[in-house]
Amino acid sequence: MMTTRDTSAIAEQTPWGDDPRTAPSRRTDAPRTAEPGDDRSNPAAVHGIVGGSLALRRVLRLVESVATTDAAVLIRGETGTGKELIGGLIHTLSTRRARPFVKFNCTAIPAGLLESELFGHERGAFTGAIARRIGRFELAHGGTLLLDEIGDLPLDLQPKLLRVLEEHEFERVGSAHTIRSDVRVIAATNRPLEELVAAGEFRADLYYRLNVFPIDLPALRERPEDIPPLVRHFVAHHARSLGRRIDGISPDVMERLVRHPWPGNVRELQHAIHRAVILSRGASLQLPPLDAGVRKARTPAPQAETFVDAAREHILEVLRETNGVVAGSRGAAARLGLKRSTLMSKMEKLGIGPGDVTTARAQRPVARSARSIAL
Repeated sequence: MMTTRDTSAIAEQTPWGDDPRTAPSRRTDAPRTAEPGDDRSNPAAVHGIVGGSLALRRVLRLVESVATTDAAVLIRGETGTGKELIGGLIHTLSTRRARPFVKFNCTAIPAGLLESELFGHERGAFTGAIARRIGRFELAHGGTLLLDEIGDLPLDLQPKLLRVLEEHEFERVGSAHTIRSDVRVIAATNRPLEELVAAGEFRADLYYRLNVFPIDLPALRERPEDIPPLVRHFVAHHARSLGRRIDGISPDVMERLVRHPWPGNVRELQHAIHRAVILSRGASLQLPPLDAGVRKARTPAPQAETFVDAAREHILEVLRETNGVVAGSRGAAARLGLKRSTLMSKMEKLGIGPGDVTTARAQRPVARSARSIAL
């Protein structure tokens, strides 16, 4: 018969030195350093959330409404839209602000280790488990756990996550002792969970449990009025960190930045400004071609000589047109008239990976597989 005990068991954990990944400095994530000119009374600004567009103000109003509750939040948006920043802001505005804010990316850990990373394990639970490990749910006790890329959580691990959300308890791998969990869960995804549910790749009950309070983040192209203040913010930040002095941004440069589609959203904009500051000589920002890196990286496709070559090149071309997005009404699968799972299978067979799909968006480093293209 299982015994139930409170998470006061966290006090029994092994010394931090046993596992450098759980050192105190990694248990919580402090907001970024405030920049000169930031309104320090404005938590959003301190978190690096810059802009005054109607779309962004709507998001911040939703954040303020849900932050003081313990409701599960599902943050949805394209890659680079700031889902992690919004999750941090929700924690900062909550009554849990003095407790840990733990971030976990569901794609950053091999599938076989995910359960141990989330729930911990006991010494000897499996080969290589030489000491007890405290999982993210215990580290976040009393605080907030941000589960990023929740759409990539393996199907066999989803029931255990659902149990924690419903019953607030779990067991470490290799243990029969039940641990109570007081954690507010915020999930984030750039994948359409509804389609994953329909395809049988995501549990419907878990989806409804996470989707208590959805927050949809607008793409940067949907709030172009926020680009100028973002540009000035990033220029000031990177100029100071690089020891440069940039006093002005010409109207032509700003117009080019505003007109760019930014498929990589705010992350792409930040990297573009960082590159521009590095290359600038003098007191005015000098903007290199925004698509220069993409042109350099793209190589001419070989002429198709077989049916397989033709099929591969056709799929690649559609993926380039959709910026690597597979699912959704505007994704490559819909354009090709295929189910998402069918297209993913074809991509695996044809050896199509992220390196083959050169797009104008900023991409995070991922392992080479067809699945990692579906951002």
